[in-house]
Formats: sequence, C-alpha cells, structure tokens
Amino acid sequence: MRATTIHAPFDMRVEDVPDPVVQLPTDAVVRVLRACICGSDLWAYRGQAARQPGQRIGHEFLGIVEETGSEVDTVRRGDLVVAPFMWSDGVCDYCREGLNTSCEHGGFWGSVGYDGGQGEAVRVPFADGTLVQLPKEAASDDHLLSALLTLSDVLGTGHHAALGAGAGAGATVAVVGDGAVGLCAVLAAKRLGAERIIALGRHEARTDIARRFGATDVVAERGDAAVEAVRELTGGQGAHAVVEAVGTEQSMRTAVGITRDGGTVGWVGVPHGSGTGLDLGVMFDRNIALRGGVAPVRAYIPELLPDILDGSIDPSPVFDLTVDMEGVPAGYKAMDERTALKVLVTG
Repeated sequence: MRATTIHAPFDMRVEDVPDPVVQLPTDAVVRVLRACICGSDLWAYRGQAARQPGQRIGHEFLGIVEETGSEVDTVRRGDLVVAPFMWSDGVCDYCREGLNTSCEHGGFWGSVGYDGGQGEAVRVPFADGTLVQLPKEAASDDHLLSALLTLSDVLGTGHHAALGAGAGAGATVAVVGDGAVGLCAVLAAKRLGAERIIALGRHEARTDIARRFGATDVVAERGDAAVEAVRELTGGQGAHAVVEAVGTEQSMRTAVGITRDGGTVGWVGVPHGSGTGLDLGVMFDRNIALRGGVAPVRAYIPELLPDILDGSIDPSPVFDLTVDMEGVPAGYKAMDERTALKVLVTG
C-alpha cells in the first residue's frame, strides 16, 4: 500500500510499504477513506520533534473495517469507523475514568513500528476500545465525512480546551490561536452556552470561520497589545475562560494576561519552544487555574457525534485544502507556509 513517511525535516514522501495485517486477536485493519494533516505534525516536519528516517506519520483518520481479530466484538468487516488520535484498550482504570490518553496499553499512530493515519490502511490495536462506529450511509456523503473526521482530534481537542477553561452558560471565553483546534474551541464554547467568545487571530479567512462558529469579537493584535485589547473589551477584567491552543511561550503569556482574576486557562496547545511562559507568582496572586493537556478525544466522541449527525454543529470548514495521498507532501508545505489551515486527505 501507499503511506506517508518522514525522512528528515521538510522531507515527506509517499512510498510503498507492506500492507497491514491482523497481528493480535484484538486488532482490526481499517482502509482509510479520509485522513488529514495536523498542526502538531508540523513540528516533526520542521525538525522540532524527533523522528526516525522512514517513520510513518499522521494520527487522524476514518475508514472501513477490512478485517478483525478473533476477539474483536464491537466492529466488523464493512463498518464505517473513526479512530481517535491514540489507541486505547477501553478497560484500564484510566480509560474507565475517561482519560484514554493515559491508557496503560495505549499509543500514538505513527510510533515506531506502527502505522500512521496518512496511509491507505492502518492496523488498529485494541479495536474494541479505540474505534467508534459511524452510520454506514455517511460513507457516500463527502461533506459529512469531513465533519466526522474532526472527531479524530481537533473537535474533541477544542472541546477539551473549552471544558478545561470552564466555558458554559453565560461565560466570557477568549481563544488564543486561530488554527483548527482554536476554531473548534470557539465552536465548542458556543455549543456549551458561552455568552461572549473573543477569538484572537489576524488571518481574515480564519477569523471569518471563527465568527461563523460563534465568535462575537475578534482581536487581531498580538502580545501586550492583544492583552490590552481583550481587557478593553471586558471592562478591564479579562475573560472568565481562556483557551490556549498554540503552545508557544508568547501564546501562554497572552492567555494568562487576558484571564480574569479567578478564571481558568484551558491548555491544549502542544508545548514547544524555550519555555512555557507561565509565571506562577502571577497565577497565584490572581487565583488563575490551569487545566488541560492531551485531549482524551475517545471519551468525547459519543457526546459530540450526535450533534454532527443532526447538523447542530458543522466543524468541516476547518478543512480548506484537499489532496489525494500522493499530494500529502504538498499539503505539508501548504500548512507550513500558512496558505492552508488544515489539509484533508482523500483515500
């Protein structure tokens, strides 16, 4: 089959690799219908996250079950399924608590020795705990497939951030980051009943999506100017709930700076760079809480799936460029150069 591999910074290739097969009785093999490129994939692309030459990549996909092991009970051949960005067994203490990302037997797609989502097929460990069945008729609906694909990562991660920040009825929410996760956090905050949502971003195409998703205000400034602008919008106090969806020192400083005393930062930006930007003294003095981390999206899919199916939410606009499997390297280049927000990969 064909699959995406990374060989060095900026060196992405689509190559012939062995077809995946069931290796353990708890495995399934899924033929990929839709995958995508994540902003966090760019850290490997840029050489800021170590990868072995030839390692697979990609962690968001949905597709059709082609084969199952003898102990798989919840899915069968022909089912349409979505996979969260980590596999998990579904039965350990952490999974039972809804923290599937800490699963005792879990792992990330594209780890050494495992398939990545940006390929024609994937071997799925612990299929019963990992895969979520989707309506079969969705397989023929391109628009719906795009919306459902966000369940694998960005929608659930945005939801995790909004929950961590305390977004809810009547809240004022500010979102730092205009990438796909930040935009999905806007959508999630709106879904959770936030009264006012301030999106921080300077790219008009992205802030237009933010407004479509429920943002009531847009702040284009950065750094100290952004803090001043948000405080001006909020009577000098800042936002009750703040989402940090970038992961840089500057973005975290901005997030803390725009948080109202007694508020919470929901933190899902993958940390990278020289530091965190956190001043514990400031957070202590102002009673600012920090919640978040790697989003356990598997736990959120059953809650979010019905709202996509009935049209209550539509996260599909985060995909603004579509490529086929052979076009994945060009998709990385487009996202790296910020000419694309999020790239959809068709099987």
